[in-house]
Amino acid sequence: MTDPRFSRIRLLLGAAALERLRRSFVVVAGLGAVGSYAVEALARAGIGRLRLVDFDEIHESNINRQLYALESTLGRPKCEEARRRVLDIHPACQAEALRLFIEPASMDQTLGGAPDVLVDAIDSLSPKASLLRSALERNIQVVSSMGAALRTDPTSVRVGRLSEIRTCPLASRVRERLRPLASSDKLHCIYSLEPCRDLTTKASSRMEADAHYELRKGRKRAALGSLPTLTGIFGLTAANETLRLLLGGEFPLP
Repeated sequence: MTDPRFSRIRLLLGAAALERLRRSFVVVAGLGAVGSYAVEALARAGIGRLRLVDFDEIHESNINRQLYALESTLGRPKCEEARRRVLDIHPACQAEALRLFIEPASMDQTLGGAPDVLVDAIDSLSPKASLLRSALERNIQVVSSMGAALRTDPTSVRVGRLSEIRTCPLASRVRERLRPLASSDKLHCIYSLEPCRDLTTKASSRMEADAHYELRKGRKRAALGSLPTLTGIFGLTAANETLRLLLGGEFPLP
């Protein structure tokens, strides 16, 4: 690949690594505060095929932290705006927008075609656990974002195993859901060492109740406070871990 858009990556990692990224297929599920930044970095790294999955539309409340949320995009499907931006960055990318809800019935559409990596940026427990379970059963490499809300310390963001996370309520509940799967510790998780600042009773109750809810498209959920800085760092860290996995587990010397 000689495209000048990616010349700096070639200088750092070499032509073979850049070609590997061009031939890679990544699914990003959840295109909000974390997922939008992950997609941004993957597109700018020259990933050749991206499947962009989200059921939701853009709302005013998204503007503080989501890359696609602008006055000019309010009411638009997030997946369509994601695809439009990817192609504006990387016109040769095979960018596919899927406006669907993550549930057992949609797994073949979401994970079909043997993707190299799944980036899970979903913040709702039941769809998240269902997606992770399905990906692990299909032997798809997974980079999964745990809770970025209620944190303010960017230096506490880490990449690690699900079993080692002790400060994230979402990770704890995901671990409970996936406990029967021995492969659950193969997840590459993005998480924070910082305890939640103010996990309110309302929010905590919502997380507990989410384990039992009947899937409903567009259901209302209690909001959790979040900064654009921390959610963006989670997304960029997820993208960086994805690139590392695509290149064999380490960044090569050119």
